[in-house]
Amino acid sequence: MMEAFRNEPFTDFTVESHKQAFLDALSKVKAELGRDYGPVVGGRRVSTGRKQNSINPADIEQIVGVVEQADGKLAEQAILAAAEAFGTWQRVPPAVRARCLYKAAAILRRRKHEFSAWMVIEAGKSWVEADVDTAEAIDFMEFYGREAQRLAERQPLIRITGEDNELAYIPLGVGVVIPPWNFPLAILAGMTTSAIVCGNTVVLKPASATQVIGAKFMELLAEAGVPAGVVNYLPGSGGEVGDVLVDHPLTRFVSFTGSREVGLRINERAAKTNPGQRWMKRVVAEMGGKDTIVVDSDCDLDLAAEAITFSAFGFSGQKCSACSRVVALDEVYDSVLEKVSARARQLTVGQPADAAAYMGPVIDDKAYAKILSYIELGRVEGRIVTGGGKGDPRGYFIEPTVIADVSPEARIAQEEIFGPVVAFLKASTFEEAIEYANNTEYGLTGAVFSRNRMHLELARERFHVGNLYFNRKCTGALVGVHPFGGFNMSGTDSKAGGRDYLLLFSQAKLVSERL
Repeated sequence: MMEAFRNEPFTDFTVESHKQAFLDALSKVKAELGRDYGPVVGGRRVSTGRKQNSINPADIEQIVGVVEQADGKLAEQAILAAAEAFGTWQRVPPAVRARCLYKAAAILRRRKHEFSAWMVIEAGKSWVEADVDTAEAIDFMEFYGREAQRLAERQPLIRITGEDNELAYIPLGVGVVIPPWNFPLAILAGMTTSAIVCGNTVVLKPASATQVIGAKFMELLAEAGVPAGVVNYLPGSGGEVGDVLVDHPLTRFVSFTGSREVGLRINERAAKTNPGQRWMKRVVAEMGGKDTIVVDSDCDLDLAAEAITFSAFGFSGQKCSACSRVVALDEVYDSVLEKVSARARQLTVGQPADAAAYMGPVIDDKAYAKILSYIELGRVEGRIVTGGGKGDPRGYFIEPTVIADVSPEARIAQEEIFGPVVAFLKASTFEEAIEYANNTEYGLTGAVFSRNRMHLELARERFHVGNLYFNRKCTGALVGVHPFGGFNMSGTDSKAGGRDYLLLFSQAKLVSERL
């Protein structure tokens, strides 16, 4: 009997043996830098001759790997390979499909530090952030395997005399999975395995910045026994292969995590019926946030400041759940601003391969330029209290930045920055603070720090986000504990890591037999 799901524990790097094991993993990964990777279609590695370097964002002279890029023709072949594999994979019993996930989770657990080390090098994650990412990938596979087995059980129906009625969840077909670069293992693994454990087959198009990690995950799935063609790996530009995948008449669903702009474009294209298409395509999208922490006048200010700092600057603020805005009541505004600023000044920004680094670089040159432009805008729309500068010129480093006295309608208070920048807004009443918290087009995460029960209950009712936290940080959702997904322009409120998530990749079939 399968044991109950438990979240994978995080590594304690204060233990010397754990620290040494991670250093060994980093050495192993560094010895493999610069190798070639490429598309895998129908279980076969495909050579395209179109190569792209994956770059270490902390040291832009260092090549992590050389990845051959797919084109539209290969995208068509990948869809056809997935369609062919679906013919047999859909008939594999759910328990067998789940065992593939359990095997993959077991392999990943044994090689945890190795995969985390790849994220340190290719994504610029700190040791702790990479370790959490790998643990979440393990959690997703363990959790979704159990969920697939639960949904395969006989579903409860109202019984009537003279009939035998049965409801079963069956797969949809061929899906397109487009994960982000900021959780290059956890979200990629969760999006991919949630689809295939339901009996679907997929074409996986990894984020351009983290294609090597995607290739390593493909190797793991093959080692775990996932048959050829069930997952087809297709690195390539979104404009060249993404549209082909989304538009294809054999595509049954698209699972996407990324920016609002790309998500809306995918939704629009998927809504168009193409010749030969026999269904309405499903789109499962998580599209970011502009997340607010509200600080009430009677709360523990040190607790709030610590949570704001971790939420705003963990992984350089490159999380859709990151705290991008603080709305503090008049009475405590100056105090919490100073406490957060003081903590931000103490954060260590440096090479993520160094265990002492809290913050590494941002992901690439485009993000670097965008974030710096928002910081310059912040000099106009507010007052920079700390940060605002660049770091180590070897990579895309930006100082943790706190901007005070920002209007609720300012651009830096409304637009997703996706970097180590947090804006402070002042509210005269708690009700006004909640109004400010809700005044963006997003609705992903938020937090409230307060000792006032009536204020917490007001926030429970009126703070319109998919994941709301009281007296704790707004990042760090755990699989099975905090099902994750937001409202409004944050996406389709698909609760990843929740008990209803697999229903998005399944369809319910009712069979009724007269006795």
